[in-house]
Amino acid sequence: MNKILVIGSTNIDMIACVKHLPRPGETVGEARFMQSNGGKGANQAVAAARLGGDVPFVSCLGDDAGAAALRQQFAADGINTEALFTAKDTPTGTALIFVSQDGENYIAVAPGANHSLTCEAIDAVADRIAGAEYLLVQLEIPMETVACAIEKAYAAGTRVVLNPAPAMPLADELLRKVYLITPNRTESETLTGIPVHTVQDASKAAGALLAKGVGNVIVTLGSEGALIRTPAEELLIPARTVTPVDTTAAGDVFNGALLVALSEGRSLADAVRFAAHSASVSVTRMGAQASIPWRGELETLA
Repeated sequence: MNKILVIGSTNIDMIACVKHLPRPGETVGEARFMQSNGGKGANQAVAAARLGGDVPFVSCLGDDAGAAALRQQFAADGINTEALFTAKDTPTGTALIFVSQDGENYIAVAPGANHSLTCEAIDAVADRIAGAEYLLVQLEIPMETVACAIEKAYAAGTRVVLNPAPAMPLADELLRKVYLITPNRTESETLTGIPVHTVQDASKAAGALLAKGVGNVIVTLGSEGALIRTPAEELLIPARTVTPVDTTAAGDVFNGALLVALSEGRSLADAVRFAAHSASVSVTRMGAQASIPWRGELETLA
């Protein structure tokens, strides 16, 4: 069976590149438009596949033309598409994204078919969950579905890696079944109530998550790197210095790369270094999946 299983969302991204992010009520002109494949689950699955993972992806697409193109692209990226579901009379999920000249972004998501990924679908892929070493899941699909997937993985002894995005509070009962959680600053604060402005704040938030029963914590800190905190160690992995043009999929690339490295038997610290390198390449390119590097590129840019 596969070492990595990704369950999550698929979107079509509509992107407007602007000089600055609009304020409330402001119209920003002279935008440049592009369309890209996205969705946190899909981005993470594509990243893991391009970086060397053998990855089945569990997601739900609409019955529109966009879904057909997505299936073809997933196959071209090396993803196992046998567990993709289709929601009839429902559009594929769509994300509206503004990206500024300095690489920052605003994102709004219309979930579409993502909300049709139900616990019944999770039941249908139970054998895949049980046969995987790692399950990677995010929060752009219904929370009930996330909980069903985590419950099945935990019962089967599959290690759950949770990217808690978009940010929302989570029950301690669920967190206790998570082997590794990968929040950013905002998500850390949402989960713990501790504002994260500094590395020291990140350490406090990570400690609070450990106290809730999470096995291991990685707080991603953008240009400051990533903080690893486990019951046995605490370590800050620095970020590579790059000039970002679009940070849209950076966290997703980080998570996909992290799972590949862990599935290859690397230590957590080495896995985070590999993930940080992968994300640093992605932020120098426009788009979500369009920005994700292949393993060969990464080795060339090492």
